[in-house]
Amino acid sequence: MGTIFVQLTLGMNAFITAQGFAKTGMLTVLIGAVLNIVLDPIFIFVLDMGVQGAALATIISQGVSALWCLSFLCSKKTVLHLGKKHFGLTPRIILPCVALGLAPFIMQASESVIQVCFNASLLRYGGDVAVGAMTILTSVMQFAMLPMQGLAQGAQPISSYNFGAGNAYRVKETFRLLLRVSLIYSALLWAAVLAFPQVFASIFTGDTELIRYTAWALRVYGAAIVVMGAQMACQMTFISLGNAKASIIVAIMRKFVLLIPLIYLLPQFMANQTLAVYLAEPVADVLAVSFTVVLFTFQFKKALQSLSTTA
Repeated sequence: MGTIFVQLTLGMNAFITAQGFAKTGMLTVLIGAVLNIVLDPIFIFVLDMGVQGAALATIISQGVSALWCLSFLCSKKTVLHLGKKHFGLTPRIILPCVALGLAPFIMQASESVIQVCFNASLLRYGGDVAVGAMTILTSVMQFAMLPMQGLAQGAQPISSYNFGAGNAYRVKETFRLLLRVSLIYSALLWAAVLAFPQVFASIFTGDTELIRYTAWALRVYGAAIVVMGAQMACQMTFISLGNAKASIIVAIMRKFVLLIPLIYLLPQFMANQTLAVYLAEPVADVLAVSFTVVLFTFQFKKALQSLSTTA
């Protein structure tokens, strides 16, 4: 039930941020989060509703966020006003939106396929411990990448707004800032993974053997995290500039063209086959980032030149 409110909030909040109301967009998220924190103990303990109370508190919080978002878009403060005429499905508007959203969808949907490939190979070469370690690695990486994803998504409407306004300088500066901060964060994350892998592993398990094994695997699996800042910045900027084709190519390249084949190919050429499976991730990352940077360099320059020509 709460999914309806979540989708409304996520979808509509982007229109608030894209108009330059960044603080209002941030409030949309904070209102739901803070209200959920306040309502949870009330419903769980005071009203003695247990898990059902927690679920109800979450739905109410999500609903309030959605109402806040919609009320702002219907107010006089916003440039884009919601009305009945905007609820029609116009192909020339819907199809480009679907195309631009296809790259993030591929990235998310492919995770389950990749996880199956990793687990099948690790079970074959390393047994249950290797699969258990992979589960922890996936959780660590997904959590660790959230700040970088949030940063990229925050920069996306700013880039789109300035690209639409024909402001090439602001588009360039937004990307440069996004790239710098993303690379700094990914470098710090890389250093932490190499220096303290056992700390990350111990968050998810108390098994000494599994912690030791996961610490080793994390150093291998996360060896190329340092370059992922560039991958994230370039891919999200492709979407910001409306370059659906390039964003889809980049998404498919890393996951399907490189990573999945490497999971099965590398063990055929290395004595330590378990190491080879884990090594598929950093090898794919380095190759994918190299491809992305080259493609982005040409496409970004072309996009900026089109703004200069228009101006």
